Amino acid sequence: MEALTFRCLQCRQQIHPESFGTSQRNHCPLCLWSRHLDVTPGDRKAACGARMEPVAVAMRPGGEWALIHRCLGCGVLHENRIAGDDSVFALMALAAAPLANPPVPMDYGRGR
Repeated sequence: MEALTFRCLQCRQQIHPESFGTSQRNHCPLCLWSRHLDVTPGDRKAACGARMEPVAVAMRPGGEWALIHRCLGCGVLHENRIAGDDSVFALMALAAAPLANPPVPMDYGRGR
């Protein structure tokens, strides 16, 4: 089955699914958003179809980066490998986001 191009639901760019480092493109290489289509990678069996927001990057064993997406429709989290043509700037911004808004206080005893 030949992969068809698709339009990103977030940034509206036309995307070709075959790219460097992946045989099943499921996210936009520009904004990193995805669509909830799969239950398991490549099966296209998810009934939801909602947009999936990139919420984090994770390091897989062996050093490979993965994107973590959260579905805006049903809340499911999915891990997806990055592709060779993904925006380095978008990936770094996503990776650095917790530093700009840390989940814990960063005052380290100031005011004591």
